Amino acid sequence: MNQLVNAILVFLVLTGFLLLASSRLVACIRAVAMQGILLGLLAIAAQDGNPSVFGVLLPLVSAVVKGFILPWLLIRAMRDADTAREIEPFIGYNLSVIIGAVALGGSIWLGQRLPLPNQPASFLLVPAAFFTCLVGFVLLTTRRKAITQVLGYLTLENGVYAFGAAVALEMPILVELGILLDVFVGVFVMGIAMFHINRQFDHIDTGELVTLSDRVR
Repeated sequence: MNQLVNAILVFLVLTGFLLLASSRLVACIRAVAMQGILLGLLAIAAQDGNPSVFGVLLPLVSAVVKGFILPWLLIRAMRDADTAREIEPFIGYNLSVIIGAVALGGSIWLGQRLPLPNQPASFLLVPAAFFTCLVGFVLLTTRRKAITQVLGYLTLENGVYAFGAAVALEMPILVELGILLDVFVGVFVMGIAMFHINRQFDHIDTGELVTLSDRVR
C-alpha cells in the first residue's frame, strides 16, 4: 500500500512540474485533471486498508468532479475565449521549473521537520502537498491568462486536499463536501468572469486589466 501511495505522490509532483513547464493550456488542464484523479486515489489508498463507505465514495466523487467535470468546463471556456497558450508570463518557463525544484527541496526539508498529529501513509505525503500548494501560488502570481490562474487556484486547493490526507486518515464529511463545493463554485464564477472579460476586451490577458481605469476615465 505504501508503494502505491508513493507512486501516486511521485506522479503528483510530476504534474506540478508539467504545469510549471508547459505553455499549452490543454496540457495544463489535463495535468490538473490528472491531479484530481490522483488525489482521489490517494485518499482511498491512505486509509491503511480499512476504508469506510464514505471514505471511498467521497474521494471518488471528488475525482470525478476534479478529473472530468471541471476540466471539461475549463476546456469549453478556453475554446470560447479562442486561446490555446499562455503567452509572455511574468516569469519564464525555465525559471519557473527552477523555482519548482527549489520549492520541492524546501518542501522536503519542511516535511521532515513538521510535527503531525498522525503518522502519514508516506514520508513523501507532506512534501508533495506543500509542493503542490507552492505550484498553485506560482501559477496564480506569474501567469497572465485568466484560465491559467484558475488552474493555479485548483492546484492550490489540490495541495490543501493532499495535506488533509496527511494529517487525518478520514476527513469529516461536511468539510470534504464544503471544499468540493467551494472549488466548484469558484471555478464556475471564474468561468463567468472569463466569458465577460473576453467578450468585452477580445482576450483574457489579466495583465491588460491595469488599463481598465484609464479607459473608463
